[in-house]
Amino acid sequence: MSEQITSEAATETIASGSGQQTDSDDSEEDTVESEESVAVVDFTPEPRSLDNPVLYINRELSLLAFQRRVLEEAQDSRNPLLERIKFLSILGSNLDEFFMVRVAGLIRQVDAGNFSAGVDGLTPAVQLASIKQQISEIYAEAHGCLSQELLPALAESELRIFSWHELSIEQQSSLQRYFLKNIFPVLTPLGFDPGHPFPHISNLSLNLAVLIRDHSGKERFARIKVPDTLAQLVRVDAPEASPLKRAQPGQSQRFIWLDDLITANLDALFPGMEILESHPFHVTRDAEVEIQEWEAEDLLEETEEGIKQRRFGDVMRVLINTAMPDRIVDILVSNLEIDSELVYRVDGRLPLALLMQVYAIDRSDLKYPPFLPVIPDGLNPDIAEQDIFATIRRHDVLLHHPYDSFQPVVNFLTQAARDPSVLAIKMTLYRVGQNSPVVEALLEAMENGKQVAVLVELKARFDERSNIEWARALEARGVHVVYGLLGLKIHSKVALVVRREGDSIRRYVHMGTGNYNAVTAHFYTDLGLLTCNEEIGSDVTDLFNYLTGYSAKKDYRKLLVAPINLRERIETLIQREIEHQRNGEQGHLIFKLNALVDDRIIRLLYEASRAGVQIDLLVRGTCCLRPGIPGVSENIRVISVVGRFLEHSRIFYFKNAGEEEIYLGSADVMQRNLNRRVETVFPVENERIARYLRDEVLTTYLYDNVKARVMQPDGTYIRKVCGPEDALCVNSQLSFIGRKQMPDVR
Repeated sequence: MSEQITSEAATETIASGSGQQTDSDDSEEDTVESEESVAVVDFTPEPRSLDNPVLYINRELSLLAFQRRVLEEAQDSRNPLLERIKFLSILGSNLDEFFMVRVAGLIRQVDAGNFSAGVDGLTPAVQLASIKQQISEIYAEAHGCLSQELLPALAESELRIFSWHELSIEQQSSLQRYFLKNIFPVLTPLGFDPGHPFPHISNLSLNLAVLIRDHSGKERFARIKVPDTLAQLVRVDAPEASPLKRAQPGQSQRFIWLDDLITANLDALFPGMEILESHPFHVTRDAEVEIQEWEAEDLLEETEEGIKQRRFGDVMRVLINTAMPDRIVDILVSNLEIDSELVYRVDGRLPLALLMQVYAIDRSDLKYPPFLPVIPDGLNPDIAEQDIFATIRRHDVLLHHPYDSFQPVVNFLTQAARDPSVLAIKMTLYRVGQNSPVVEALLEAMENGKQVAVLVELKARFDERSNIEWARALEARGVHVVYGLLGLKIHSKVALVVRREGDSIRRYVHMGTGNYNAVTAHFYTDLGLLTCNEEIGSDVTDLFNYLTGYSAKKDYRKLLVAPINLRERIETLIQREIEHQRNGEQGHLIFKLNALVDDRIIRLLYEASRAGVQIDLLVRGTCCLRPGIPGVSENIRVISVVGRFLEHSRIFYFKNAGEEEIYLGSADVMQRNLNRRVETVFPVENERIARYLRDEVLTTYLYDNVKARVMQPDGTYIRKVCGPEDALCVNSQLSFIGRKQMPDVR
């Protein structure tokens, strides 16, 4: 890679243009069904107020633009077939969460009579109208891709998913026997009539709406929940066998979906009745857990209660197939108490998230080729004479996951748990997952007489239950467990090991951009740093005192900590780059983030662009800044890389007139991260590591012309295309897999 970050790839400009944005009236007549008034956005003349709503992209619509990029990966024939299926499943899961959280919030605002517009000029009602249109288009494209491309390609690869009527009589008989023995006892048909109230429909459940005719000729409605405790794919030729087990070479694997099998055998559930029709539907509810922690005497119990309530929050979306007749739709709309605008008709399999069952089938030939993550030298205690603490004393160590194994982080904690010289271990846990080796190391440390303190964030959305279980397990073994701070989520990724060495105490620290989750570390890109820097160790000690006790400390030596000084320091560092530019130095900022939403930081980046600072933003997901606007952001480029791994690392690069500074950390540039979470961003002071991050990591992403998309001023993204004029096709993630790690960096 180029030795200078200001390479041709890093300084490439984006052609400016015009775009469209919804314009709306703030009157109280705004409703979900409001018609949008669309006007051509004029990005001239310059100068203009940086408060102009035209300069800001709506957060929700930007998030949907990211979902389109995920869909593109499913549509990309260069990806292995089952990986394309996986991307469709990820899209389905992402949209589920989008409705549970983002749409739920907008609907609550509309119901509360909020007709005010955000910084982007859009009211909640207009946002909902735009969301309805865009998601309908996304569903149409996704199901078209599935039915027209992926399912036929699966069949050609000897993976066939049959409908009931495509099966032979012998196959149907075999499956009927399996149904009666293994599925029928689990099912509970629920009728709806004056003696049977409309049944509760749990969140994310797949259900069958069944219309029957009784012996008197009267039509009846019933609901059957498709049990999620059973495999959703059933093998046609061997129903009792695991659907994941690979067939013999050359043997076709045949499946039927569980809900199709139930539908074909409804007569067993309604004997003596005439089955008129049956249609699947999928319900998504408001899943935002409201924890009244200021009044809660026990945050653990309050969080548990919130999880229970999540199952039956207000309905935010109902997915149905196109064949469902209006009379059944009316029953669902009326009894779920929703607006018809929240009903989405799709032509095909629902929900898309269930396609992960297809991806799980053992066909390695249809997936990305496996690779073996590297364990850097000196970080494997299983090898004789490799002492992790001695390695860290020699030099700071950078881990670049998933290309570098997560195992050294586990080894660091395990060695600390077993080392008689270690006195204490403190760490934060946000999302650790099930069967966590990190937590096992902490439990072992406790058994070995170490002082162990753990900050468990109970409010980590959708991981609350797992975190509650680990919190109870840690407490039961005597670990000091703290559940977080009032009004703040603890999102920092920090572990501290205190060790006696001779007559002194030395502190070893791991800090990272990702969670202490050994599973997600295999498919999230993250960065971690192991150091025994005294000033950082002191800062981390002060941080834990702030988290576990009472501290109003504001003067951290090295760390940038939210909500204490992170926003102020980031803004100051951007301002410094502006001053360098005005003083004749070429300013340059590179931020790699998951999301860029905070309007204060966006305004400051616009000011930096106006001053002439070159700004490269590697933003995977939501980006509310518009690049390439003449007189405002023509010096800003926004790139999104979507590929095999979820881009999760956060890097902040400041050229600083040649005295470059690089920071890594847990925070995205969002109001919640800067104002309402405990975040930790830390400097990289080892010159070799900084050079690796600048010349190898950041430059590789900026050169990516395979998985990168370039954001346009109107908020759309254009995929980079590796053409004949390119000297090299660069897939950044594939490049990192194939690149040998630099021994002197480790």
